[in-house]
Amino acid sequence: MKVNRQKKILEIVHRYHVETQDDLIERLMVEGYSVTQATISRDIRELQLSKVLTGKGTYRYVAPKKEDMASGMKFNTALVDSITSVEHAQNIVVIKTFPGLAAAVASGIDNLAIAEVLGCVAGDDTILVATTNDHSAKSFSERIRIMMKG
Repeated sequence: MKVNRQKKILEIVHRYHVETQDDLIERLMVEGYSVTQATISRDIRELQLSKVLTGKGTYRYVAPKKEDMASGMKFNTALVDSITSVEHAQNIVVIKTFPGLAAAVASGIDNLAIAEVLGCVAGDDTILVATTNDHSAKSFSERIRIMMKG
């Protein structure tokens, strides 16, 4: 539900001139989503939407550019340095870490609150990250690799 709603929010702010949270709530209602202002506020934060000034002197919500998404992932350098490899298959990402560090890295991933990440399961040196689909797994893997390269 949350993932679908957030995808719809991204679609709406891309397609329409959305100035306020109320505008966004109305657009979502038209699309069949019943949401509260608190939910919208959380979604805006998680999706990293921002308001920009338009040429007409009004403001509108915009999504971060794709190239900004990797840099938007704030992750402790020590945690990134503990990752040894990243692979994906279908909607699962497998992250290998140095022994004993998988739980800390998984916790860091969970704290990123990335919409397409459904959750993590950590062992001693391996993390399984479930994503919403194949494309999300590939995208998330690439972002982790970018962070590993520095």
